[in-house]
Amino acid sequence: MPEWVALATEPAESAEPPYGKPLGVFGGTFDPVHFGHLRLAEEAADSLGLQRIRWIPAGQPRHREAENKAPQAGATHRLAMVRVAIAGNPRFQFDPAEADAARASYTVPTLERLRNSAGCGAHRPLVLLLGADAFAGLSGWHRWEVLLSLAHVAVAHRPGFPLDGANLPAELADLYRLRRCDTPAALADTPAGLIVSFAMTPLAISATEIRARLTGGLSARYLLPDAVIAYIRANHLYPAKTPPT
Repeated sequence: MPEWVALATEPAESAEPPYGKPLGVFGGTFDPVHFGHLRLAEEAADSLGLQRIRWIPAGQPRHREAENKAPQAGATHRLAMVRVAIAGNPRFQFDPAEADAARASYTVPTLERLRNSAGCGAHRPLVLLLGADAFAGLSGWHRWEVLLSLAHVAVAHRPGFPLDGANLPAELADLYRLRRCDTPAALADTPAGLIVSFAMTPLAISATEIRARLTGGLSARYLLPDAVIAYIRANHLYPAKTPPT
């Protein structure tokens, strides 16, 4: 039986959060980080009452390896781009531990690491931030059945298009039905186990599109922060391809 079945279905009632304000967890390849990532994190913090969001760039994202699509920029550069992108936002924290690791990156071990750290511990609410597409593929993740024993899950969706359990795979639809919570404030009442959704400003920006523009010699201005563009130029990342002669 998956571990999430055994979790309590109702958050404890409390006038004050018993475990402190939730900490958002935002992992990804960030190849490169762009305004879509930044708006998702900013709007999640506002919508869900998150005290901080911890950005965790993946060093060796396992799903990208399985698709034979290794990140185009190395881990050191992706870490640096995230660092400059989130500089100056007091709600954003930077966590380089996964990118520095030699092993492949998986979400559940990352959450286990956070649970064992002094800065988080066993009781602080953790909220894993996902896009709707990533959530729809959750049942294919490594050890996905235990994820909700470690964190809540918050799924971003377009305004007016809420998450629809009927469009999810059967096993995931059952999980969503059991764990769905329509009250973001309830995230502070228990360390893990709930699924919430939140609307975010739709930005049709993708890292794949940005890489294609850069390698095609086109401008990526206004798709990602100027500081990230400056870093890309200074380090000759995603160089324009020389046309055949």
